[in-house]
Amino acid sequence: METIRRRRIEVLVDAPLARRVVDHALAVGIAGYTLMPTLEGQGGSGHWTDDQLSGAQSKLMFLSVTNAAKADAFVDRISPLLDSYGLVLLLSDVDVVRANKF
Repeated sequence: METIRRRRIEVLVDAPLARRVVDHALAVGIAGYTLMPTLEGQGGSGHWTDDQLSGAQSKLMFLSVTNAAKADAFVDRISPLLDSYGLVLLLSDVDVVRANKF
């Protein structure tokens, strides 16, 4: 089975800001993405949990797989938001099957 190398993008984002992350992805030509709910976690700011009653601390995980050029363009666009909104951005190389999907 043949595979091709692509870039996986993951962004942990507060739910109200998720649309902005998606808009940045679409602006650089990344058409495929998934937003996944998260339940809890811990990081530099301490422990957080999704308060499902109010949604006040709801976070989502933005996930996409794309080529390196689009991933780099996305990172350039989203970089100003990283510190000001405390986003967590992860990039990794992945081998995908059915390259035409990515």
